[in-house]
Amino acid sequence: MSYQKRLLALMLVDSMIVLSCIFISYFILLPIGTTISTVLIISSVTLLLSHHAFAYYYKLYKKAWEYASINELIGIGKAVTFSIIVTGVVQFVLIQDVYFRTLAITWMMHILFIGGSRFSWRMYRDTYIKPSKDKMRTLIIGAGSAGTMVVRQLQHNEDVELNPVAFIDDDVSKHHLEIMGLPVLGGVEVIEAVVQEKQIEQIIIAIPSLKKEELNNIFNECAKTKAKTQIMPKIEDIMVGKVSVNQFRDVEVEDLLGREPVELDIAGIENFIKGQTILVTGAGGSIGSEVCRQITNFGPKELILLGHGENSIYSVEMELRRNYPDLNLDTEIADVQDREKMFVIMNKRKPHVVFHAAAHKHVPLMERNPEEAVKNNVIGTKNVAEAASDAGVNTFVMISTDKAVNPTSVMGSTKRIAEMVIQHMDMVSDTRFVAVRFGNVLGSRGSVIPLFKEQIQNGGPVTVTHPDMVRYFMTIPEASRLVLQAGTLAKGGEVFVLDMGEPVKIVDLARNLIKLSGYTEAEIPIEFTGMRPGEKMFEELLGEDEVHDEQVYPKIYRGKTPMVNINVAEQLIGEFEQLTSEQLREELLDIANFRKKNLQVVG
Repeated sequence: MSYQKRLLALMLVDSMIVLSCIFISYFILLPIGTTISTVLIISSVTLLLSHHAFAYYYKLYKKAWEYASINELIGIGKAVTFSIIVTGVVQFVLIQDVYFRTLAITWMMHILFIGGSRFSWRMYRDTYIKPSKDKMRTLIIGAGSAGTMVVRQLQHNEDVELNPVAFIDDDVSKHHLEIMGLPVLGGVEVIEAVVQEKQIEQIIIAIPSLKKEELNNIFNECAKTKAKTQIMPKIEDIMVGKVSVNQFRDVEVEDLLGREPVELDIAGIENFIKGQTILVTGAGGSIGSEVCRQITNFGPKELILLGHGENSIYSVEMELRRNYPDLNLDTEIADVQDREKMFVIMNKRKPHVVFHAAAHKHVPLMERNPEEAVKNNVIGTKNVAEAASDAGVNTFVMISTDKAVNPTSVMGSTKRIAEMVIQHMDMVSDTRFVAVRFGNVLGSRGSVIPLFKEQIQNGGPVTVTHPDMVRYFMTIPEASRLVLQAGTLAKGGEVFVLDMGEPVKIVDLARNLIKLSGYTEAEIPIEFTGMRPGEKMFEELLGEDEVHDEQVYPKIYRGKTPMVNINVAEQLIGEFEQLTSEQLREELLDIANFRKKNLQVVG
């Protein structure tokens, strides 16, 4: 039905209701045989016109009444009440009297019939139009405003293949009640029993305010069942129109990590970046590219992408040009091991800030190729740092790793020595040099998550080195924002560390990924392969002698690591090519762990 036809039909129905109400009220109160008076006619016309005026004002003719709720009822109440008041005022003006009893009865009948005419379609729809029997029986976790919003959408959207049958909520005051016609059957602890009893095929988590620890608890209960578990979209995404309420998404492993994202100083980062020339090394990598994406949000004067791999740099460049057409962007294809090229680029570009993300980071590969780790992680860092100092760069931020703490691997050792180079440069240069350490980054190249996903897609098994191995995890965007934040906090020589919460067992991560992928451990088994060379059972973010209790920003700590005689690093750089792989590995571990006799710890 077109809007015009619908409008005429509603106005006709309302007119019949309004006139019927006032005439019925009039004859209820007056004796039988009373004739129609002038007052009755005037009152009827006034009520009719004022009703249509207020109905238009409160948009009663524009409501979709199949979705009517308390708000629509309030609108009807206001329109009817004000119509009655106007009628009473007209009566008083014309006859100096108000027929209070007649108007009171008219008001009650008016509310009843107008409300009934509007809500009857919804009542019919909810009572007689049953969901299709082939829809999946769905359990809603959360009986709050978000949960009821989800249920309303599912009940009124015939295209969605989900049929909500019950709520679960930890609020005991809601237990044994019905909300939106669905029973609230208990708390999280009864999920498994409810799924079995109600033959649930789908579970929707509809609690936007959930903390990660709480979501973990809920998911662990859901994982005991065979029902598919999904989560409603973020409220902010719904509000800005990115998704609709019923566009549920799978629970991601990022959702289950037991730590809350750290809110950083966005205004401070903007002041640090805006209007400045920024250069990022390793800009084609997972961390470097995300650093570039984050930088674009803060209005840099120019962003320079420096990387060795032309394909990855080209891919990031095209993405940024497409998403930020006004961004002043340029690229440099260069290897950080090319010292002369680094000096040429720095002096030509004159960046205000350098984010140094270029590094070799694969632990097993660097164990087999320690000389390449030295070339890239130590010599490359030294080249870029000295070139930055020579060009008068204001701040140099090096991206380090938790594997640099008490390192047991070649990769961790070279990153620790690179930190030493950075700290020495801060002592001899006007440029502020700092490092940022964080744990494993979800989704980065070399991360365990993509490997597990690939193994699951291939039918398993999922390989875990040891059942007790634990790691810290954070998302790529959060890691990248921490790198930017470090630049704003830098005084020189610091190592910044994020409070990453509790470490996560790798085997638990594997189990969650298997469940999230729709499988059981019986279908995708987990195999323990043993620890690889250079691996630790657990990682640290600061050594015992590095810990400073005070936070420089909420959940961000500053460590002051012991200094080392830079001559030792210089000697390593001059001699490493003459050493065998095993000799070089031992040399790196000795330097990084301060075991060499000629190390002179200072500062």
